[in-house]
Parts: sequence; C-alpha cells; structure tokens
Amino acid sequence: MNKGGRLFYIGAGTSGRLGILDASECPPTFGVSDDWVIGLIAGGDRALRKAVENAEDDLDQAWLDLKAYDINENDVLIGIAASGTTPYVIGGVRKARENKITTACIVCNNKSPLSFEVAHPIELVVGPEFVTGSTRMKAGTAQKLVLNMISTTLMIKLGRVKGNKMVNMQLSNKKLVNRGVKMIIEELKIEEDLANKLLDEHKSVKKILDIYKAKSADNNLN
Repeated sequence: MNKGGRLFYIGAGTSGRLGILDASECPPTFGVSDDWVIGLIAGGDRALRKAVENAEDDLDQAWLDLKAYDINENDVLIGIAASGTTPYVIGGVRKARENKITTACIVCNNKSPLSFEVAHPIELVVGPEFVTGSTRMKAGTAQKLVLNMISTTLMIKLGRVKGNKMVNMQLSNKKLVNRGVKMIIEELKIEEDLANKLLDEHKSVKKILDIYKAKSADNNLN
C-alpha cells in the first residue's frame, strides 16, 4: 500500500457483507480514502440486502468485478468463504494468482478448495453451527474478528493510529469531535478551550499533533 496498492475483499452472502462492512469502516475510523480497502460481494451491491440467485456460483464474475477496479500486482486480494468452496471466490483468487497478485483467504474448514488456491490461507475451524448451515453465526463472527485484525494492523503499520488512538478519524459528529478534543488535551497537555480552537481551525487531530511535534523539535534544536 505504500507503493499505491490496495486491499480487496471478495465474498458471497454473509462473507461478502462482512468484507464490505470492514472496508466501509476504514475511511471514518482511519481517515483513508474509500479506495484503499475495497469490498466486493457476489451479485453486486443489491446483494447486501437481498440474496441474488446463483450469484455465488459464477466462477468468472469475481475477476470481472475486480478488473473494473484495475486490480494489479501492487494489490492484495483476500477471499472470504466460510465453507471454502464458493465458486465466485475461488474463481477470483485463481485469476488473481495467475496475474501475480498476492492472495489470501479466510475460511472455516481445514484444507478447503479455497485454501489451496491462495498463497496465504487463514483457517478458522469453529465447529458446527447451532443452526446447521447458518454460517452467519460462529463462522461469521470468527471471520469478522480476523477482518478486524487485518485492517487494524494494516492501518497501524501505515501510521494511521497513534498509540491506541484514532487520530485520523473523520470528525463527522459531535461525539467524534469531543473524542478528538480529549485526544488533543491528553497528548499536548493543554486546556480544553485551546484544544477546541485548534480542532476547529485544523479539522484534524493528526495534523494538530504533527504541528506541535514539529514545533517541539524546532525548540529542541534551538
């Protein structure tokens, strides 16, 4: 991603929705563009709310969906499928590997067909679901946890987090503005009125911290 690459998720049904959920949370949480992490679901966006018949059975469609985003060798593709057998996902990662794109998967079975198609398989064996076949339960929960780990670790590595604070978050409501003010107070040891004034002026916690860090460095040099 430091070279301009992106992270793609592909999946069908619950798995596809979880990938899109994780991708959609990255811009507000970490202040990144919405084209850094991209989630795609079999059947397109309408499948987010209603099942699209036979969409997951198309072996070729995922690659067509990915090509619309000009996926390339700088990108990483993660296929999400609880069973590890979804044709839409298998077809997508297979073509990606053929095109020298780094691939991984998140599955809930050992040695699934999908695991053998990718360079980096992640297998979460959660056992039978309480309602047989309803992978939105244990499998979906486990997948969501791993997606959280992947995207959060990625954003930390990219410097989008300071300590455990979301300093790059979008200040889209009063709750987040108040959180930003508290971060500034804690980091800079200043009064609330000044923290509010700085945030109103610069509209970014990270920008304020960087400015003060630069000033501190200059003072030390002098």
